[in-house]
Amino acid sequence: GLAMSGVVVFSSVAAVPGLVTLSGHVPAVVSQLSAKGRLPAATSLNLALGLPLRNREALTNLLQQLYDPASTNYHCYLSPEQFTAQFGPTEQDYQAVKNFAAANGLTVAGTHPNRMLLNVSGNVGSIESAFHTTLRTYAHPAEARDFFAPDVEPSVPSALPVQDISGLDSYRRPHAKSKFKPAIAAANSLQNNASPNVGSGPFGLYMGDNFRTAYVPGTSLNGAGQTIALVQFDGYLASDINAYENLTGRANIPLQNVLIDGFNGAPTGNGGEVEVSLDIEMAISMAPALSKVILYEGNPFNFHPNNVLNRIVTDNSARQISCSWGWTGGPNATTDQIFQQMAVQGQTFFNASGDADAFPASGRGSVDDPFSFGEPSSCPFITQVGGTTLTMGGSGAAYASETVWNWDIRYGPNYDGIGSSGGISSFYSIPGWQTNINMAARQGSTT
Repeated sequence: GLAMSGVVVFSSVAAVPGLVTLSGHVPAVVSQLSAKGRLPAATSLNLALGLPLRNREALTNLLQQLYDPASTNYHCYLSPEQFTAQFGPTEQDYQAVKNFAAANGLTVAGTHPNRMLLNVSGNVGSIESAFHTTLRTYAHPAEARDFFAPDVEPSVPSALPVQDISGLDSYRRPHAKSKFKPAIAAANSLQNNASPNVGSGPFGLYMGDNFRTAYVPGTSLNGAGQTIALVQFDGYLASDINAYENLTGRANIPLQNVLIDGFNGAPTGNGGEVEVSLDIEMAISMAPALSKVILYEGNPFNFHPNNVLNRIVTDNSARQISCSWGWTGGPNATTDQIFQQMAVQGQTFFNASGDADAFPASGRGSVDDPFSFGEPSSCPFITQVGGTTLTMGGSGAAYASETVWNWDIRYGPNYDGIGSSGGISSFYSIPGWQTNINMAARQGSTT
């Protein structure tokens, strides 16, 4: 990996002259598995090709100025069109990738206004030939399904402006970051009277105004005039949201669904729909006068997270974006670029840090370990949000206290490893806005 101004370009010389190898496309787990067979050559696949930005040093400088109150560029955000003109891949670069696809039997299936992604489709035979790899099938080590993946990293012509390829494997799936309290823990909690202060909802759960009372007491701000975008990889039932609004006395907030990568928007029944409803309900609880909530719903089975993120940044319809999902594969150069464009446009991306306790700085479990569902949690261009255990008094009428969420401390060693995540990246160097702070007392990272 070659680090350039905060964006990583993956490239190394391949065995074939005139080609470069693109790393990060063989799932880490493949090294531990034996292939069952090959993916049939006639199978059709959808890919998303990521192109590198231009003028990276100028982009890094602009990002620092936009968020420096002393700069004349402070909060002088760009439009998507201005960003593309200054930093996006050129029309010529985009055309070169289109020409490469056509020459290799691939069909252009979708284009993006910022030219950062090109969607193509084609059969496995053409894809293997174009990218000099073989797609093999494997038994998934933890799920009752087979998946396909390349046996070696893909290669492209050295002059071709492609930095990564999404869709060469079916191992990666989105992972919702909601976590249910185990029934035994809930029972013990009530039995031991460990949490006597409860909310105003059914069964003493927190809901609606409990959250506003806890975190923004006495404010008149209610989200009026604002639109929130939610990143989702499952569907939801509108009737569930209506029921929540009726229960909490909330107005009916308009919901707009943007379906991506062929997803039909129906709940899968795999549990992800709970995350979608939860995200909507939390947003309308905290900001009950929102103009709209836009749900950008990607396909959990035709999984291209960058297609979802890039649609949000090119639409530029919401200033606030929230994501409670993670995926495997570790840091991705094109994902980072999309987040940089959001920052340049004044869009803030809030990302749930996860539910697996703090990540050690090295080895398995690192925040950017390709084995884990950590992506995009270590990205320095977005805001990570951790979880807490909140205690309120008077049936949710007043804030009492909160602690870092850690079930081992609360319920014993059976629940070790379940709690708010965070940690030190082994991939990104420390960003400018974290330097020049004395970390000695808190034992924070200086690197």
